[in-house]
Amino acid sequence: DLVSRAMHHLQPLNAKHHGNGTPLHHKQGALYWEPEALYTLCYFMHCPQMEWENPNVEPSKVNLQDPRCFRTLIGPQGPPWEATAPNWSSISPFLRADDCFCASRKLDAVAIEAKFKQDLGFRMLNCGRTDLVKQAVSLLGPDGINTMSEQGMTPLMYACVRGDEAMVQMLLDAGADLNVEVVSSPHKYPSVHPETRHWTALTFAVLHGHIPVVQLLLDAGAKVEGSVEHGEENYSETPLQLAAAVGNFELVSLLLERGADPLIGTMYRNGISTTPQGDMNSFSQAAAHGHRNVFRKLLAQPEKEKSDILSLEEILAEGTDLAETAPPPLCASRNSKAKLRALREAMYHSAEHGYVDVTIDIRSIGVPWTLHTWLESLRIAFQQHRRPLIQCLLKEFKTIQEEEYTEELITQGLPLMFEILKASKNEVISQQLCVIFTHCYGPYPIPKLTEIKRKQTSRLDPHFLNNKEMSDVTFLVEGRPFYAHKVLLFTASPRFKALLSSKPTNDSTCIEIGYVKYPIFQLVMQYLYYGGPESLLIKNNEIMELLSAAKFFQLEALQRHCEIICAKSINTDNCVDIYNHAKFLGVTELSAYCEGYFLKNMMVLIENEAFKQLLYDKNGEGTGQDVLQDLQRTLAIRIQSIHLSSSK
Repeated sequence: DLVSRAMHHLQPLNAKHHGNGTPLHHKQGALYWEPEALYTLCYFMHCPQMEWENPNVEPSKVNLQDPRCFRTLIGPQGPPWEATAPNWSSISPFLRADDCFCASRKLDAVAIEAKFKQDLGFRMLNCGRTDLVKQAVSLLGPDGINTMSEQGMTPLMYACVRGDEAMVQMLLDAGADLNVEVVSSPHKYPSVHPETRHWTALTFAVLHGHIPVVQLLLDAGAKVEGSVEHGEENYSETPLQLAAAVGNFELVSLLLERGADPLIGTMYRNGISTTPQGDMNSFSQAAAHGHRNVFRKLLAQPEKEKSDILSLEEILAEGTDLAETAPPPLCASRNSKAKLRALREAMYHSAEHGYVDVTIDIRSIGVPWTLHTWLESLRIAFQQHRRPLIQCLLKEFKTIQEEEYTEELITQGLPLMFEILKASKNEVISQQLCVIFTHCYGPYPIPKLTEIKRKQTSRLDPHFLNNKEMSDVTFLVEGRPFYAHKVLLFTASPRFKALLSSKPTNDSTCIEIGYVKYPIFQLVMQYLYYGGPESLLIKNNEIMELLSAAKFFQLEALQRHCEIICAKSINTDNCVDIYNHAKFLGVTELSAYCEGYFLKNMMVLIENEAFKQLLYDKNGEGTGQDVLQDLQRTLAIRIQSIHLSSSK
């Protein structure tokens, strides 16, 4: 494993071609490291206490007897000898006798000679001269034309990488195996790049876009799916996946004509998908990279016929009886279900990567929205200022199932939609957003306000109300006296207590009350003397002033009673006035009730000039009044209670 890492560090896979025909070495200066040299260096620095537990397990496991020795090889940033090897090699460019004698005791002359011949054979084949094929094959070793290099690649694979059609034909005529795979084991071929494991010659040709070579390989009988066997899971990318990711329309068309399956995805060794949202099949690759024409070509490919035998899992999932023999409709077939899953995955990836046009194409063929894909598409459309697309997406919101409503709707969806409402000057978009907000608020009634039970305090007979003879305190309201009793007012509220306490005991002057009309003050006193609001006769034009007085005198029960009256009398004509008054007084419960009324009736209110002025009035920001933010918070609480509450 150390040697493999060093090779990747010093000799990248995609090495440059320097005229000698070999892609195995990337010369950096006068000296470069051969694989044999790295093996030799690793051997003499190798810890003798380090043994392989099981070399057949991937990835391999190492049993360490002495951790201290192992740390001398591998530091926290990787093997130090890997980084210092070029420096040691540059100390002396001349071969020393001691080094030669030391290495000669360990090197196998026969193996080294075979390795030199194999390297020479690869150089001869990679130089592009077809007349050297026979001589080169004789140097490769016992496997002949199918010999693998340190990178696990055959001469045919290298020819496909270069796009050398003549060399590919010569190698095929010489008996090269079309379907041999890049090995996955790093022990025999330590320089194998992890991304190329299980690739075939066709995979390399497709990756580099060499259409004539691909045509030649397919005509010669290459497997169109690469290393994938029928009915087995795929652990590497198929040629069609790579062509779809690159966006090569001609290659995609060619592979589809030869029977490539766009539904095949990539799996890990343990059977887990490589991506959290699916296996990145060809549909997903094209959608994730925004290749709209390639995606449409994949979509137009007819479905393959499969066996009618159902597994037990599929029978249970279908929920059908074994005795039923009627063929299922096309939309319920297993092929269609697999394609629907693939298209849902593709829809997710197109939305994640910002290709909203591809997302709309997928939606147009009947693939249902998820909340996440819809929100991402709406976000991109808003960022790109695509008004028609925004209108189309807003119209589609009602097609999202309520089971899709998650925390994302509150944390991501509502801020986005209210931002669009705030920035939009289009009436159609505003109306569509109002429809969505009303839909999210739900058909249930607005939470009612409840009366506050007043604590039992001192109480006097109504006969003493405004009675001059028996009073001990006088209030002056609008220039008119109002007679009261300290014993009742002192315990009525903190405000009355403060008013009475600030007046000197011997002072016979009246306590002047400003900002309150005489009839309103009289209603407040009636409430106190009667012990409740039951006997109060409140006119419609007095309720707002009485609410202000109750708030001023800190009479919570009377204040709540006024809020309830306002809530019962609210309508589309007075709702804005009630809301503004409640916000001015800081009456949060009544404000929240008005916001609920707004959300529930927003489709009608959006035509109301007073309501539109309330929403878009820039002067409201100066007083700290952000109506849209308050509506967003109220709607979030509502969605949380209806759709996300555990007790629903």
